[in-house]
Amino acid sequence: MKRLPLAAALAAFFILLVWSVSVRQAVLFLVGLGLGAALAGARFGFTTGWRQLVEQRDPRGVFGQLLLLALAAALAMPLLGAFPELHAALGPPSISLLVGAFVFGLCMQIADGCGSGTLYKAGLGVPLNMGILPLFALGSFLGSVHIDKWLALGQIKPVGLVDAWGTGGALSATLLALAAVGVAVRLWVGPGKPLWDRRWVWGAVVLAGLATLNLVIAGQPWGVVYGFGLWAAKGVQSLGLFDAAGNAFWSQAGNAQRLGQSVLLDVTSITNIGLLGGALWVSARKPADAKPLNATQWAIGLAAGFVMGYSSRLAFGCNVGAMFSGISTGSLHGWIWVPMAFAGTLIGLRVRRRFAF
Repeated sequence: MKRLPLAAALAAFFILLVWSVSVRQAVLFLVGLGLGAALAGARFGFTTGWRQLVEQRDPRGVFGQLLLLALAAALAMPLLGAFPELHAALGPPSISLLVGAFVFGLCMQIADGCGSGTLYKAGLGVPLNMGILPLFALGSFLGSVHIDKWLALGQIKPVGLVDAWGTGGALSATLLALAAVGVAVRLWVGPGKPLWDRRWVWGAVVLAGLATLNLVIAGQPWGVVYGFGLWAAKGVQSLGLFDAAGNAFWSQAGNAQRLGQSVLLDVTSITNIGLLGGALWVSARKPADAKPLNATQWAIGLAAGFVMGYSSRLAFGCNVGAMFSGISTGSLHGWIWVPMAFAGTLIGLRVRRRFAF
């Protein structure tokens, strides 16, 4: 699509939101546009950064992510401490989290994208990610349908570091932990490897700023997975295949309300839509290169996308909702998610190599 008609379409959608939904949702759409443009423009791939670290001992992507987490935490935690109406991305440490994060980390390497990666690569026109997107949404919905059974296997209450230790304690502990990870990565890759790349650095700075805007405007951290599950839930319900009243997750007051409303009123959905639009804007200037896949690769990739969606709900988010927003807003579950997802990534990379993705 040419940039001029795309810009006109995005502007018309923004005006529609202002006129018929709310100014807040319209501004969140703009935040989503920025997130998508930054992710796609910088090719800021959480999945790619982990893969480059393991396979090439290239730490630049992971150091970009560490910078992103540090900046976002430095911005978000003081806001959370000062304004109790803002909410952290809290998830309960649980069996569900352990299993979901591990499986997610495995599948994201096969599918070549996490939640945000699937969105922005679909916006860039990458065929596999375009095919994965609806399957991810369906998987996320099914995960939400089953989440109560997974939580029954064992859980503890969510732990918020800002509430437990105060802003100063939570931020200091987070920055020290991120620094420790950086030192460990530096020692593992060995001397002579560059740690920083301009693309990853500017991507981290822009994403941290936009994520903070999202927190302030929406009252909650940036997320991706919930919007996917909501889209699928509304579709399945419209076909008469799902009774939300009989489900533990979707019968909760907030979820039931969103299920009955337009997706344009959901803050996660509107930033997801904006993210797609921002990636489309980048692709209009520089389309993504996509490797042709054979039938086996397509089947495995699509299956991985579906399972990735399911596991993301069990893990209370993806690299954005669980890792980025969890850690940057002081949720213990974000720190549990990372090592489990990284362990899954090590296996996922073997599968990826086995089928020559």
